[in-house]
This record gives sequence, structure tokens and C-alpha cells, in this order.
Amino acid sequence: MGQVEWARDLARKVLERHLPRRWEHTQGVGRRAEQLAPILGKDAEILAASAWLHDIGYAPDLIDVGFHPIDGGRYLRDVHGADELLCRLVAHHTCAEIEADERGLLEILQGEFPKERGDLVEALTFCDMTTSPDGIPLTVVERLAEIRSRYGPDDAVTWSINQAEPHILRAVRSVEAKLALSDVRLGCPA
Repeated sequence: MGQVEWARDLARKVLERHLPRRWEHTQGVGRRAEQLAPILGKDAEILAASAWLHDIGYAPDLIDVGFHPIDGGRYLRDVHGADELLCRLVAHHTCAEIEADERGLLEILQGEFPKERGDLVEALTFCDMTTSPDGIPLTVVERLAEIRSRYGPDDAVTWSINQAEPHILRAVRSVEAKLALSDVRLGCPA
């Protein structure tokens, strides 16, 4: 079994039953990542695997520090001995540093999962931030508005998304530019 299939099966196992909507989102993010293969070359598989696994830290049985990027990265590293880059991508997806700092967890995040491969973190951010909670492609502006609406104005997630917005927009625009240069079209404009 390849890395992407393993990641898809593991995500299904930990999310589908207890967090069906999160599983729907994960499926959309995974499919989105697989569509980026033409612009990623040899990195297509690691990106797709990280997309399938990016939110497993939400699973009730995996919660450790209560911040899903760290919890997911730890689970992959400690329980599955997963590839170090895969763990780091999961731990750093979608500007995790900003929310980790807000939650007092930045030192843990950076200490356990040093950030690397900004191009892949950017691609994973694109996939996550152009997919609805129900797994449907949408624009980044729609996704940001959806997150703010779901969490409300006083939540740490909303504060973090507000701080991260310029970085998220830059990541999405960068991937869109690479897709345009390669003449790759995804089903919905990001």
C-alpha cells in the first residue's frame, strides 16, 4: 500500500465515525491535493498524504495538548513512526504557528516540529483553505468567511484566522499562479 492510500485509510479510521463532517472536509482536501500533482512532481505523494491527514488531531482519541496540528503530528510520529516531513506538514498546516502562539503552544510546535518546505506548507494551506467543511471546493474568501461565521468573533480560531489572512491569501495566490503557468484547472476557482 502506498503512502497516500495509507493516509486515506488512517484518516477514515480516526475521523469517519466520530467526526463525519470533518471526514467530509478531509476527503475534499485530499482530492484537492491529488489534483495538484501536475505542479508538484516528486512531492505530489507527500502533499496528498499530508492533506488526507491534516485534521486527524481533531479525533477525540488523539487529543493531547488540545491543538489539532500538534496532536495530529504527534500521533503520526509517536504511534505510526510516520515520515518526518509528513508530521511537520500536518503540524504546520494553514498558519498553525499563529494559533499555536495565541494558545501558548508555539514553543512546543517549533521544538517538536521545525518548519520546513514552505512550498509544501503553502500547497497544503491552499487545499485546506479552498475546501468547505462539507468537502466542496470554494474560494478562499468564502472559506475565511465560513470559518469566522462558524467560530464567532470572540474565538481564538477567529482571531488566528484574522492574523493569518494575509499569509493564507498569499499561499493561495501562489498556488493559483503555479496552476495557471502549468495550465492546470481545478473544478472550482480558488
